[in-house]
Amino acid sequence: MYLNKVFIIGNITKDPELKALPSGMQVASFSVATNRTWKDQAGAKQEAVDFHNIVVFGKQAEVIGQYMKKGSNIFIEGRIQTRSWDGPDGKKNYRTEVIAERFQFGPKPTGQGGGYSGGSETKSSGPSESGKKTASAPLEQIEYPQEEINPEDIPF
Repeated sequence: MYLNKVFIIGNITKDPELKALPSGMQVASFSVATNRTWKDQAGAKQEAVDFHNIVVFGKQAEVIGQYMKKGSNIFIEGRIQTRSWDGPDGKKNYRTEVIAERFQFGPKPTGQGGGYSGGSETKSSGPSESGKKTASAPLEQIEYPQEEINPEDIPF
């Protein structure tokens, strides 16, 4: 059995770029920065930053293009894919990307106004009214769905 699964939590490094494919499907591309800290052998604190190229398709791309911007925190679940192409100089070029299958908005930094700030997006869903927070709602507050949950719908 093989598995190609990636989970990334980080900050968007520039505003997502939204384009349309010839078929009309939307595609958003952006970069996410992640960091890690550790202590070296001498006990000094070290830090490294990695940048990940993210590609999102369809309705999710539209949602990200509308609500996310540089500095926004995001959780991405997807798969790694490497593309190759021949450049104008005849050199073979490669680009490794994370193809997002699902995402979730992270908490909004204090001081930002309005807009969508939480919830989980899937290929077939957009932001719902229950996923919106008011400017006065604390970030730690958990928002539960408004609709009634039927125990028979739970798969376990």
